[in-house]
Amino acid sequence: MKDKRLTWKFPKVFWIANVIELFERAAYYGMFIALVVFLTSVVGFSDIEAGWIGGAFAALLYLGPIFNGALADRLGFRNALLLAFLVLTAGYAALGAFPTKLFSVISLALIVFGGSFIKPVISGTVAKITDDVNRARAYSIFYQMVNIGSFSGKTIAKPLRTELGLEYLNYYAAFISLIAFFVVLFFFKSVEIQAKGKKFKEIFGEFKVVLTNFRFMMLIFIVAGFWLIQGQLYATMPKYTLRLVGAHAAPEWYANVNPLMVVLFVIPITHLVRHMRPIGSISISLAIIPLSALSISLSPVLESWTGTSVEFFGLFSLHPITVMMIIGIALQGLAECFLSPRYYEFASKQAPKGQEGLYLGYAHIHTFIAWLVGFAISGYLLDTYAPDPRKFLTPQQIIKIDQFGIDPKTLLTPEQFAMHFGQAHYIWYYFAAIGLFALILSLIYRWVTDWLDQKKLEE
Repeated sequence: MKDKRLTWKFPKVFWIANVIELFERAAYYGMFIALVVFLTSVVGFSDIEAGWIGGAFAALLYLGPIFNGALADRLGFRNALLLAFLVLTAGYAALGAFPTKLFSVISLALIVFGGSFIKPVISGTVAKITDDVNRARAYSIFYQMVNIGSFSGKTIAKPLRTELGLEYLNYYAAFISLIAFFVVLFFFKSVEIQAKGKKFKEIFGEFKVVLTNFRFMMLIFIVAGFWLIQGQLYATMPKYTLRLVGAHAAPEWYANVNPLMVVLFVIPITHLVRHMRPIGSISISLAIIPLSALSISLSPVLESWTGTSVEFFGLFSLHPITVMMIIGIALQGLAECFLSPRYYEFASKQAPKGQEGLYLGYAHIHTFIAWLVGFAISGYLLDTYAPDPRKFLTPQQIIKIDQFGIDPKTLLTPEQFAMHFGQAHYIWYYFAAIGLFALILSLIYRWVTDWLDQKKLEE
């Protein structure tokens, strides 16, 4: 028998699957980075309504794969992908073409349904066509495709928004999804990787097993505090920067600082903490994450020193909010380097023996909680501390905005701006407090679980 060796050579279907993943992520993040802005500025939802809708959308995309993964196994991977990208194309296109409140909710529901097929199918493909020796390398390629897709989608989103309009982000996502559909149609073959999926009764039974494990669920809630702050890249940051800095700001590009930090530092940091207990590495990430929110809140301090423009060696200048936003996002990326590589390792250790795989499958529930709660909180905080400038403009001024694309901020008097946005940085105090609370909970969790484990050994 031929020995299995490490290799970077994989079957053709593996590379096609990764290209498909890249397209799907590029489409999704190109739309998602400005979703709450679109829901408010174009559709007409309030900040609070947009927060709840955006949170439900993002949260369900993390829960949906549990159910659509089982359905994909029954349909066959290729058929599931064809259905997914047809639905995604229709959902994105409808979101851009019919920006009414009812149709936007229906369109987002279509995107959730279609998008929930992608991750289980692509990750399932990678798992089924690789062996134990080369699976780690295969998944490293897969996660690089995810990051490349995310980075490219957010990069192109800025010129599309400023040059064409917010609705064109949805048309772009629809176009990319349509390309992915044809890639699947002509190139993706998966007859050899079909599987018998779980019954929905089994899925609900597994849910019950996981949700009744108090130790595991406490870990989920603690780590949700981290991702709740991380999720503000999409919930709060776009509106915050566009309203306070102006329409020329580039929140889409600021968000890319996060994956850049992860790519640069995740390997050396993982090596640095390799001998540390996973809960110790997680606690470090929870200590850093409130500092990221706190640093963003310090933009008024920087502005008091530099004015509204921070010069960098005479080469370029940035608004103080932009500078502190980049610093805060960089700290988020750094914190993620301490968390992500060790979290799943630690989560598996909370599972009863023989159920590690089951628990790892549900370990991402923290993101479901964080996105739903984080977006909802963001809506209320934005409405209170950094509201939509249109609220304070006359009907004639709003008509000018709609007809000529004028930046609403420029139509506010200095007195109006100071009155309504002077405490905008308070938003980040709330998120810093949430991060600090998660850190305290992690320390208590560590002490309690260590005590319980020690007590069990003594029995």
